[in-house]
Amino acid sequence: MTQDRPLLGIFLMLGFCVVAPMGDAVAKLLGQSVPLGELLFVRFAIQAVILIPLVWLGRRMWKMRGRVLRLTALRTVLHIFGIGAMFTALQYLPLADAVAIAFVMPFIMLILGKYVLGEEVGSRRLIACIVGFIGTLLVVQPSFAEVGWPALLPLVVAVNFSVFMLVTRQIAKETDPIGLQAVSGVMAVFILGPLLWFSQSAGIAPLEVVEVDNREMVLLAAIGILGTLAHLLMTWSLRFAPSATLAPMQYLEIPVATIIGLIIFSDLPNGLAATGICITIASGLYIVLRERAIARMEAQTPAPV
Repeated sequence: MTQDRPLLGIFLMLGFCVVAPMGDAVAKLLGQSVPLGELLFVRFAIQAVILIPLVWLGRRMWKMRGRVLRLTALRTVLHIFGIGAMFTALQYLPLADAVAIAFVMPFIMLILGKYVLGEEVGSRRLIACIVGFIGTLLVVQPSFAEVGWPALLPLVVAVNFSVFMLVTRQIAKETDPIGLQAVSGVMAVFILGPLLWFSQSAGIAPLEVVEVDNREMVLLAAIGILGTLAHLLMTWSLRFAPSATLAPMQYLEIPVATIIGLIIFSDLPNGLAATGICITIASGLYIVLRERAIARMEAQTPAPV
């Protein structure tokens, strides 16, 4: 078992909070000239190319069958759909707004946990969820007024990835995280490849394949590398530090996305959106800290004899 090294775990999570929005920024740049299907195919193909050697060299578990294989296929489809929705949202919204709206996911997961999995969720956390949703609506409102329905896409991303995480929970104890991502990358290539091939004659713009120049080729490589690196940083951080320590840090992704959006796209959330972002972060952090407090109390409660 890996010994806890909290500082290393925190450093790796900081890396994730920088790398993940960088990948989103590259997707926003590429989305102006490269069709969505091509972006997704390259992103998952590079994921497979990077992770397969890591699985092989590390002799990690990757073989699947039956229930685990079926759930991995479902998880892959959800992954493709979620990333596709996020890449589409980024073409319409400022980077910080899209990332902040998608951070409604912890609230959705809490509600799914209560009503789908039957988990115990107290009134304080439910109230925090409601407040967090209000904060998210404040971020959505100015974007919706400006671009219409695409402003809701990050909410679709949040719902999609909430289900994605529930499916991942079902197989987490029976798979290796890196092996799972490697298999998922291969599955995505076999799903997207034929789809793109048969769509060429259909004239569906998002599924067209276009020739790219040298700049776009570099950015396409970057989108795959950054997406895969972000996953590895998240996975490795959880090996060295408890999730209770790392969970609050994920909210650093929002201010980092704001800075990257300002530098690259000159985008800055307006006053209403900024207020909503602060409310969403505060509500999310409250839920994380409340979860930690409950876990601590449960650990201190003696088991019944």
